[in-house]
Amino acid sequence: MKKIIKISLFLLVLSACKNSADSASTPTETSIPDVVSLNESQIKNVGLQLGSTEIQKVSALLKVNGKIDVPPQNMVSISAPLGGYLKSTQLLPGSHVSRGEAIATIEDQQFIQLQQDYLTAQSKLTFMEYEFVRQKELNQSKSSSDKVFQLAESEYKTQRILVKALAEKLRLINVNPEKLNENNISRTTNVYSPIDGFVAKVDVNIGKYVNPSDVLFELVNPTDIHLNLMVFEKDIDKLFIGQQLQAFTNSEPDKKYDCEIILISRNVSEQNSVEVHCHFKNYDKKLIPGMYMNAQIKSVESSANVLPNEALVQHQGKQYVFSTNEGKQFFMDEVKAETLENGFSTIDTTTKFRGKQFVVKGAYALLMQLKNGSDE
Repeated sequence: MKKIIKISLFLLVLSACKNSADSASTPTETSIPDVVSLNESQIKNVGLQLGSTEIQKVSALLKVNGKIDVPPQNMVSISAPLGGYLKSTQLLPGSHVSRGEAIATIEDQQFIQLQQDYLTAQSKLTFMEYEFVRQKELNQSKSSSDKVFQLAESEYKTQRILVKALAEKLRLINVNPEKLNENNISRTTNVYSPIDGFVAKVDVNIGKYVNPSDVLFELVNPTDIHLNLMVFEKDIDKLFIGQQLQAFTNSEPDKKYDCEIILISRNVSEQNSVEVHCHFKNYDKKLIPGMYMNAQIKSVESSANVLPNEALVQHQGKQYVFSTNEGKQFFMDEVKAETLENGFSTIDTTTKFRGKQFVVKGAYALLMQLKNGSDE
């Protein structure tokens, strides 16, 4: 029994030693020193140049994207208020239409019945008006009772209401009741364009029956077309109404369109983005609703500390600069930087950099020196 216990203890010790050796041999994230020392000869060979941060007026360039949109008042859905069969239309997506232009013809027997009802009611109204006037005169001379007069008055008013209601129905199908007579009753009616613009969508074909709720065409008035951009919530504080920006399409990135911010939404989407509506200063017919566009927005200028882009180095996904206060020892420190368009980057300078100079040329040579030293 004692022999078995000794063997078990020996195996446990052996296993622990093996695990310790394995963990020691497991590779860890490479770390390098944060200071490098060079003599004058090495500094000259590397070609280091020192400099200080500069104060510059900078404006961050915000890059976003979105699509061309049309406000609700500039997009019109055309339908047939009383339904019917589509007899004819010449419209195609992209076709131009003018205000008041006949864009389709609808046919249905109910149009005939409606016109008949109106003319019949109109004729009966004339008779009831004469009867009302006659009963009024008789009642004033006491030749007719009040009850007979009131009945004539009620029937006249009821008929007048019916005529007006039928007239409004005729106007719904673009038939002028004042010009309607027994000689021009028609089984068809025209649908007219209420705006100047172009056809965005055609949802019907010849011979199809359409219900009053069906959309026949969608028309767009491009005079107030605008750009709807999606901007992340964290960048909204950089924008304001009236701010200028430039937009461009993927197919023509060199052709810039000047825009102005006219509305910033107060609702944040599930993707943490906010809609920003912009107006084109000069509308181009090439720009159509639904087209995707990119935009560049310059934020308000502010003063910031900047260094040349050459002063920053990348290591393991982070940004670093080298600083010195003696000229021979160079310290590598992590910084938060934002690249500008003019070859400079803004950096957050803290009190630890006070009185120090930065390596503005040759910083990557110092990084290589540190990495080579860590490999030895």
